[in-house]
Amino acid sequence: MHSEVQALVARSNRLGADPTTTNYAGGNTSAKGEATDPVTGGPVELLWVKGSGGDLGTLTEAGLAVLRLDRLRALADVYPGVDREDEMVAAFDYCLHGRGGAAPSIDTAMHGLVDAAHVDHLHPDAGIALATAADGPALTKEIFGDRVLWVPWRRPGFQLGLDIAAVARANPQAIGVVLGGHGITAWGATSEECERHSLEIIRTAQAYLDRHGRPEPFGPVIAGHEPLPPAQRRARAAALAPVLRGLASTDRPQVGHFTDSDVVLDFVARQRHPALAALGTSCPDHFLRTKVRPMVLDLPPSASLDETVARLKELHAAYRDDYRAYYERHASPDSPPMRGADPAIVLVPGVGMFSYGPNKQTARVAGEFYVNAINVMRGAESVSTYAPIDEAEKFRIEYWALEEAKLARMPKPKPLATRIALVTGAGSGIGRAIAHRLAAEGACVVVADRDTAAAETVARELGGADVAVAVPVDVTDAGAVADAVAAAVLAYGGLDLVVNNAGLSLSKSLLDTTEADWDIQHDVMAKGSFLVSREAARVLVDQGMGGDIVYISSKNSLFAGPNNVAYGAAKADQAHQVRLLAAELGGHGIRVNGINPDGVVRGSGIFAGGWGAKRAAVYGVPEERLGEYYAQRTLLKREVLPEHVANAVFVLTGGELSHTTGLHVPVDAGVAAAFLR
Repeated sequence: MHSEVQALVARSNRLGADPTTTNYAGGNTSAKGEATDPVTGGPVELLWVKGSGGDLGTLTEAGLAVLRLDRLRALADVYPGVDREDEMVAAFDYCLHGRGGAAPSIDTAMHGLVDAAHVDHLHPDAGIALATAADGPALTKEIFGDRVLWVPWRRPGFQLGLDIAAVARANPQAIGVVLGGHGITAWGATSEECERHSLEIIRTAQAYLDRHGRPEPFGPVIAGHEPLPPAQRRARAAALAPVLRGLASTDRPQVGHFTDSDVVLDFVARQRHPALAALGTSCPDHFLRTKVRPMVLDLPPSASLDETVARLKELHAAYRDDYRAYYERHASPDSPPMRGADPAIVLVPGVGMFSYGPNKQTARVAGEFYVNAINVMRGAESVSTYAPIDEAEKFRIEYWALEEAKLARMPKPKPLATRIALVTGAGSGIGRAIAHRLAAEGACVVVADRDTAAAETVARELGGADVAVAVPVDVTDAGAVADAVAAAVLAYGGLDLVVNNAGLSLSKSLLDTTEADWDIQHDVMAKGSFLVSREAARVLVDQGMGGDIVYISSKNSLFAGPNNVAYGAAKADQAHQVRLLAAELGGHGIRVNGINPDGVVRGSGIFAGGWGAKRAAVYGVPEERLGEYYAQRTLLKREVLPEHVANAVFVLTGGELSHTTGLHVPVDAGVAAAFLR
């Protein structure tokens, strides 16, 4: 790796690690240096700059666009003006050096035209607070003198790069600029100096806000809008989340994120929060993630749940009307079509903030961006008046052809993208395999198991909290089941897909089966499935988005074998629950289906717990050959593995069998005695 690139990546990662310095995927950094041209063998000046869509905190060399500096700067001679600004991004492709690398971003010109070896463009809260203050130019002069200059708002692009370069040339003493309505740009002769200048601007701005800012820029607390106590707050959030997710998914399904951080709770408790929220955010990265403005509940937390839900539905209808009017006010004949009129951010006094996106990461980042926006509003209001860029400019960026092109480059969603799955007994065996398959197909997965450590291990295997979370649950306990479903709803906004997989078995003859043996198997499988389905159905109905409930039953629900009375009867109970719930929940668009595996030996917690040894004894085979024995008694002579059951879960829920409910799918390699009649 070129030494300049190595320093650039390290600097970028440090700057991107602090969300108050720059937000996720926000800002960009660059370095200029000399390399050998492989064609001529001579030296060539290059620009390495963070590419479109990348993130500073996780940037690697592969995330950089590499351009020839002479060709990039030559574009200034053919620049056709702001009316044809978008053409310049396509022109960057003709300046690329070599193959590979990231696509150049709209900010590439800023980095290439400024005559400094290293440039940082960042979105720090303190810097944007000055950039959105009504008297931002005067504040910038007061705080920095001529060391940092003001550049009036201009949409990102080639002209903005020319503007910044001109300011830098005319003010050799300057270390950077505040970009009106946007953020900051800093530069330096070395990577170390550039980073030092960036941090100097941010820390100096923050120190000024801390010293001179008014103590309550959002006004006094509204009586009755104080945060609910933590337990009540989380319970109310869990009750509201499915309703809100259903509303936010009116145009297309969304995943949710909830935060009740002190920053959010203080903002929604203050007198001026409705007026400030209505102004919307300013930095382009903020409102591209959070939409032009949030939806704000105008009821106190003491309002009843029914009253709150009714009001949220009214506000959502009004929000959609307002957004459609916003689009129609500013759209031109060549504007991209409206992408959706649902809110990305919902603020609920006393409870917190719900944010939405096409996946968990996007939903979480949208919430983080709105926290940044709150910090910006606080800073601007503390020393001046918050004055974001106007609505027309926001529309020009939100519906920019270049933004549309960036969205078009996104990979095609996986089949289960936006779907939220809860799998019981997911810490091992069949449940673990199901969790892995659903996550691989794009779902967010709640890994539920009585063994918390095993559930946490599986959640880590799946990729962490943006993909999977672990929740402890004893499915025989109604309270524990309710807590697990609430945890799922708070983690991802709701539920779409529930897999009743938790189970156990004791292989005993009728005369040796005790009441305790009978009770524990029926409690876990028959009662447990009922409790999970009942609690999940409440969420699915409140969401109004349909959904799937899948029971992992057994071929023993049909096949009568020896020494198996409690297990077989419990599985038959589960099998009939499938038919009963399919009939009852179909009117809500909820499909209920079952899967009947034969003995899944490998990786099975049930078989490892003693069931395997007992079943092997029943059939008179060594335990280590039980899977082979089961395979030989099937029509296909194949052993059933956890992955085969997981495949069936995906087939039932992946979208192709959208008109199928009340079905039992055998995954038994062909057991004629268990054929459905």
